[in-house]
Amino acid sequence: MRRKFFVSTALVAVGALAIAASSATAGAAPTAGAAALHQFEGTVVSKNSATRTFRLRDSERGTFRIRVTRNTRFERIAGFRGLKVGATNIESTVRRSDGRWIAVEVERSGGGGEHGGDDNSGGDDNSGSDDD
Repeated sequence: MRRKFFVSTALVAVGALAIAASSATAGAAPTAGAAALHQFEGTVVSKNSATRTFRLRDSERGTFRIRVTRNTRFERIAGFRGLKVGATNIESTVRRSDGRWIAVEVERSGGGGEHGGDDNSGGDDNSGSDDD
């Protein structure tokens, strides 16, 4: 009788460990398609229509080159054409892809200075020409 109790307890313990391990790893790793979103806010310092990029100077984080795609949403701005050099209070929600910042959304903000996300992936990308 004592042996049955030991075997049953051991099986329950192994089962509990297996469940704990599977639930811990299920939420730990993001899917390959998921990318962390970051938010920058500032002044448009340059725009390049040929490459569909603009540079946004965030006073707290530096200057970032941001690429606009056909999936980029614009709010309170008339699309990429409506984005003008010198425009202030421009907020962009971006994701990092192949070493580039890709705009998910670009909008004219209220200028509150609140930032979301983390920018530890780097900033101050001053390479290349951004003239238009």
